[in-house]
Amino acid sequence: MPPAQAGPSDAAREQLTALLAPVVESAGYDLEDVTVSQAGRRSLVRVIVDADGGVDLDGVAQVSRAVSDALDDGNDFAGPFVLEVSSPGVDRPLREPRHWRRAAGRLVEVTVEDRALAGRVLGADDHGVRLDVDGAPRHIPWAALGSGKVQIEFNRPDVGAEQERG
Repeated sequence: MPPAQAGPSDAAREQLTALLAPVVESAGYDLEDVTVSQAGRRSLVRVIVDADGGVDLDGVAQVSRAVSDALDDGNDFAGPFVLEVSSPGVDRPLREPRHWRRAAGRLVEVTVEDRALAGRVLGADDHGVRLDVDGAPRHIPWAALGSGKVQIEFNRPDVGAEQERG
C-alpha cells in the first residue's frame, strides 16, 4: 500500500481496514470506520470503534495501543502519522443491524420505502427492526429500511417501559 495521502484510494482504505479489523475485533470491539487524511507532514488516521456494551476509556486505550502497534509493525503503512481512536457520535447513521440493536430505546428518524418515519427502536432481529410508531409496534424488514438517525432527546422517557411494550 502506498503512503497515505489525502483521500486515499478505495483499495488503500480497504487494505488498512483489513489490517485493523482483526486487531479491533480481538479487543472486543467492532471496526466502524477508518479514514486517512493529511495533517501537515503527517497522516491523520481516524479509527472509529463501537461495542454492544458501549465504549469505555480503558477499552479505547487498549484498542489505540493495539492499532498503533499494528500500524507500526505493518510495512504497508509508511511515514509518520497521528492516530485518533474514538467511538461514533450520536449523529452516526444507523445502517447495520448492530447499529439498530444498540439504538434500542432511542427515538429515530428513518426512511421507509421513500417515506420519512419517526419511532422508538424496540429491537432488531435477523429480519428487520421493531419500532414503536405513534404508540403501535411496527416491524420493518431490512429490505424496506433506509438509513436511520438517532434523534436527540433531552427528556427521554423510561427506556425499560418502552421496550416492555414492544
